[in-house]
Amino acid sequence: MKKFLDLGLQPLANSYIKKRNLQLKEKKFKLTIGFNPKNYLVSILNTVPKEKMFNNNYPYKSSESKTMQKSFRDLSHKIKKSFNPKFILEIGSNDGAFIKNFNRNHIVGVEPCKNLASITKKINYKTYAEYWSLNLAKKITKKKKADLIYSANTLSHIKNFNGIFKGITGALSEKGILILEDPSLLECLKKVAYDQFYCEHIYVFSTIALKKVLDKFKLEIFDIENTKTHGGSNRYFIKRQSNKYYKVKNKVKKEIIKELNFGLNKFSTYKNFALKVKKSKEKLVNIFKESKNKNFKIIGYGATAKSCTVLNYCGIGREYIDYFYDTTSFKINKYLPGSKIKIKKYKKLKKSEAQLVFLGAWNFREEIFKKEKLFIKKGGKFITHVPYPKVI
Repeated sequence: MKKFLDLGLQPLANSYIKKRNLQLKEKKFKLTIGFNPKNYLVSILNTVPKEKMFNNNYPYKSSESKTMQKSFRDLSHKIKKSFNPKFILEIGSNDGAFIKNFNRNHIVGVEPCKNLASITKKINYKTYAEYWSLNLAKKITKKKKADLIYSANTLSHIKNFNGIFKGITGALSEKGILILEDPSLLECLKKVAYDQFYCEHIYVFSTIALKKVLDKFKLEIFDIENTKTHGGSNRYFIKRQSNKYYKVKNKVKKEIIKELNFGLNKFSTYKNFALKVKKSKEKLVNIFKESKNKNFKIIGYGATAKSCTVLNYCGIGREYIDYFYDTTSFKINKYLPGSKIKIKKYKKLKKSEAQLVFLGAWNFREEIFKKEKLFIKKGGKFITHVPYPKVI
């Protein structure tokens, strides 16, 4: 593994701080990212134990985003129409944004964060509050194998591929389909979105790297969709290599060519990305400094795990941003890790409140701009760092 990017010391991105704990010293870890020239995997080099990240206080809820709700709803229609599965299994079911689109007798969720698993259990969806493993796969599919396994933004969080895919291949029926969805490495590099890297995102996948992983387990990608979620993701449709029912579509070859043309198989591409990240930091800090020199009031919008990486890497704290707005109930009245900026309950933006708003949730930009039409109309402006720092 060859190191190419150092994002400094970072706190756990989702460990929001209660007021009474503000004086306590935070645990931080070195966030460095490397590239493996043999299998093309890009990953963080110092991983954090999963129990520290995915526990009973996990704050992210998929259902609190209209963008994510729509994405899951649209996909569920496609699944019913194209594959008509009798039994579905979701790994990383969160608060049920995906499984709620299906009959509760035909789907099972796996969600290790007990606070989230309890949400779907309350509405009578069978949910296992455990980490995915081969043993759990055997337990769930003892009587009936899964026709379809779905997992969004979960594979990138799990270090041990062996355990994951042994469980998946053990649980999947012979003609079964696996759908994986995760942030796209190509989009991450194109957009200089270095905030895709934080403690939970052990991997950011390219198609060429995932193909090599799947080969070991006799699985193959037969279709790909590029989606807008999480700042640009890939949705992979995967089958057993022995399954001749689904033909491999030309889109897969096109995606691989696109990635190779961009240089996702070359270390020099990642070194170049690291230089762009450094320049991005300098530009962003300058925007904040210049805005403060003009006595502009700045607030933040979306106290996300991504924004945590940016603020800590760039050294932007309470001297620049007064507070953040967020809709996530669990985060309200807490403080962002590292920067210790207060998080307030979201309300519509007003020009009288702040001249500039830092877009922490840049990946939901379209949804946010629709919501804040009036603020923008009256001359309100946003600071973004993607694809490069600017005021919009």
